[in-house]
This record gives sequence, C-alpha cells and structure tokens, in this order.
Amino acid sequence: MNFPEDLKYTTEHEWVRIEGDVATVGITDYAQEKLGDIVFVELPEEEETIDKGDTFGVVESTKSVSDLYVPLTGSVIETNDPLLDSPEIINEDPYGEGWMIRLKLKNLQEVKELLDAKAYQKLIEEEEGA
Repeated sequence: MNFPEDLKYTTEHEWVRIEGDVATVGITDYAQEKLGDIVFVELPEEEETIDKGDTFGVVESTKSVSDLYVPLTGSVIETNDPLLDSPEIINEDPYGEGWMIRLKLKNLQEVKELLDAKAYQKLIEEEEGA
C-alpha cells in the first residue's frame, strides 16, 4: 500500500496535493484496491463550486458504486477528462494520471483538517483491524 508523504488525506479515502491555492484530488491506492476494477467515473462540471464534504462525483467498479467527497471548499478549475473514457487509469496510477479534479481553494485553513500520511496509514490499519 502506497501513502506518499507529500499528500494530504481524508477519512473518506481521497488524497489531496496542495500547490499554492490549487488542490488536486483523487482517491487513494487503498480506495482503488478496495473498489476493484473501476469501470465508470462521473466528475463535476468545470467552474462548479463545491463545499467541503459535498459529493463531487461517483466511481463505479465491478464491486460497487461509491460517492466521491470533496475534501476542501473550492471551485473546479479542471477535471481529468481522460478518466471518462479510461477509468481504469485510477487503478493503474491513483496518485498520478488517475487524479480526478483540480480545485481553486476558497479557504486554505481547511487544509489543516486533513490527515498526513502517517495519520492516514493509522486509519487504514484501524479499519483493517491490524
């Protein structure tokens, strides 16, 4: 299981890469592994404003359908459109080419509420009963 140190994480298994006031968001390696083969992704419209905790899309796998939750309040400035035709990219490269949306952040203070890699790894261990 891969938990890059330069990312932030949510309890809903999204990852966040912060670059200035822009956040790139995707689902974690753990999430894609639990979901199995991803066959469909629904993403928001660009310029849509989303509040922290709201759903921003859906990911469907051979096992289940899961909502995606936005970890920070912001407006969508870019979506990863190649995922719409090739959602399996998320399974292959969840922290790279498998990113989902980029947000222009409205409240940088919310970043402090996200988990670091160690805290996220501990969350996974607790969920797995390790």
